[in-house]
Amino acid sequence: MRLTVAALLCVFLAGCAVTGPSASPAANTTSTPVPSFDPMASGPRFSQPPVSPPTPPTITLPGFACADSSGGKTGVANVTDVRVGQQTDYDRFVLQFDGPVPTYTAKRQASPTFKMSPSNQPITLSGTYGVLVTVHSATEASTYSGPTDISHGEFRVIKEARLTQDFEGSVSWALGLDHAACMRTFTLTSPSRLIVDFSAT
Repeated sequence: MRLTVAALLCVFLAGCAVTGPSASPAANTTSTPVPSFDPMASGPRFSQPPVSPPTPPTITLPGFACADSSGGKTGVANVTDVRVGQQTDYDRFVLQFDGPVPTYTAKRQASPTFKMSPSNQPITLSGTYGVLVTVHSATEASTYSGPTDISHGEFRVIKEARLTQDFEGSVSWALGLDHAACMRTFTLTSPSRLIVDFSAT
């Protein structure tokens, strides 16, 4: 009884600490570390999925044929560029336009001799065979400033390309070929182009 009274009096006067089994947990002097709070560690983390580049559209090219060819759309366009190139298994002739490719023909002939228009003067290009590419309802005098006679003696098929007509709404390019190669013609967009390929195999 005396011990209990003494303990109560000591707590009331805050002059001593209670010891023994009845000691309060608040008297424990051992400090407990408080975990730090990391706002980035709370909640799930999400990673951005990898960005894949867009897949270019696939183009199904026509087969090569040992025959004349034609195509295009009814309309008027201007020639803006002319190119001749060499690929692994074909040579390529390109006419580029500022609008949809107008109607065209690609006609083969047994020699590289053509006639200039409108003078009707004959010219002979390099090679042993020829193809005349004509685009109807087209002009190029005011929109194309490149060469009008392009020679590529080192190419396997196309030896020379020459402008033979830019008159009365028609543009013609004569192609002198190394031999009677089979060809394919098709059009592309963005920009508009007429493609004439000659098989080198």
